[in-house]
Amino acid sequence: MSNSLFLDNTAQNMKMIYKPQEYRIKDERMKPFIDESEIWEILDSAKPTQEDVRAVIQKSLAKNRLSLQETALLLKTEDPELIEEIKAGARSLKENVYGDRIVIFAPLYVGNKCVNNCTYCGFRASNKKQKRTTLNEVQLRSEVKSLEDNGQKRLILVYGEHPMYDADFIADSVRTVYSVKSGSGEIRRVNINAAPLDVEEYKKVKDAGIGTYQIFQETYHREAYAKYHLSGQKSDFDWRLTGLDRAQEALIDDVGIGALFGLYDWKYEVLGLLRHVNHFEACYNVGPHTISFPRIKAASDSTIDPKFEVSDEDFVRLVAILRLAVPYTGLILTARETKELREEVIKLGVSQIDAGTNIQLGGYSEESREEQKLDHEQFEIGDTRSLGEVIDELLDKQYLPSFCTACYRKGRTGEHFMEFSVPGFIKRFCTQNAILTLAEYLEDYGTEEMKKKGYDLITVKIDELKDSQKTEDLQKRLEMVKQGERDLYY
Repeated sequence: MSNSLFLDNTAQNMKMIYKPQEYRIKDERMKPFIDESEIWEILDSAKPTQEDVRAVIQKSLAKNRLSLQETALLLKTEDPELIEEIKAGARSLKENVYGDRIVIFAPLYVGNKCVNNCTYCGFRASNKKQKRTTLNEVQLRSEVKSLEDNGQKRLILVYGEHPMYDADFIADSVRTVYSVKSGSGEIRRVNINAAPLDVEEYKKVKDAGIGTYQIFQETYHREAYAKYHLSGQKSDFDWRLTGLDRAQEALIDDVGIGALFGLYDWKYEVLGLLRHVNHFEACYNVGPHTISFPRIKAASDSTIDPKFEVSDEDFVRLVAILRLAVPYTGLILTARETKELREEVIKLGVSQIDAGTNIQLGGYSEESREEQKLDHEQFEIGDTRSLGEVIDELLDKQYLPSFCTACYRKGRTGEHFMEFSVPGFIKRFCTQNAILTLAEYLEDYGTEEMKKKGYDLITVKIDELKDSQKTEDLQKRLEMVKQGERDLYY
């Protein structure tokens, strides 16, 4: 196959990766499950009263997942007092289920060639301003080394949609990432954000040892989807919608969903996400591991209808509602948002954030952190702080930064993960692993001032654990970390 086939966004390239309809819908579980009229009927019929809204909040606080109808009551609530009660409920649920633990990761962009024309994306095929880059093995290793030297342990690899980035390419890049060791640094979990694959392709990627496979539907409304996705394989709503069903068929039971808020009505999108959760539970007896809720941001050569722009106020509100709707599912807050807004939203139930984020191809290994260049990136980010700065502030606010990868590596994924996450055991089970990974970071990368703050917080957290479990073994392992042992987990 000639190199030109890989380098050009041509119709021939599309034929190489596009799947026929009869293959896509061969399994009943893979048939489209989004009914726009159903979602709008649920929203339109929701008539929230104070009594109803408070009953729904209490149901969630008892760690029960909400129905679409119950979630619609929260979405349709306009009473300022009740909205504050929704936020308070989300804060309480976050504390009871997840504690003060915040899992940290970094995105690593591997390639930005793309055959799709998505009007909001800087990678769109028709954008001639975008500098197209695919990291070779040497460059990829350099990026990973830089990330490890800063203390990162968890990555999500991001790819454009292009024949070059097939399952073999993704699997090879995952294996390369895992193979890089720099000092005490290593990457222990690699998640994937890439195009939907077929079942056999997913199996290849799974064999490389990935964690979560993440696909965002962007918008769950077909007409809006068609408006923004003009051409390329991504223009097929159903192929994308069923992408994670095929991952499940390939036994990838850790999957992440998301919507890009700002493409359509935000209340509709929240119910679309919840409908997706219902589908997974009904068909596979497991919900998504994570839900993401990025907002539209400026991008090179992008065009967006401002009609559905989500205000900061509504953004905070939708995160609180998502937290109440699915108590057991991880919520990911990205660096698209500003430092100030991230600080506010974290309180409402966020369990994962990216930190030290650089989305320029090859940006982590640059000696100096330059200003963002939209012609080299997918979109504009709002929080450009270093990993150390983010951790320092989390410690100041008494959050427990975590680089834990124990569940994935112990096989606690899918249904097994649900067994202890749904009843709300995450806080009790994961705090010990968070403490150990924080201690590793403090020993290997922390300043003396940070180490003092970090160990003071660890002491507080261990004292809190003593109320419900024995901590002698944790104390021993903590001392082992201080003596140079690494990668200790439960």
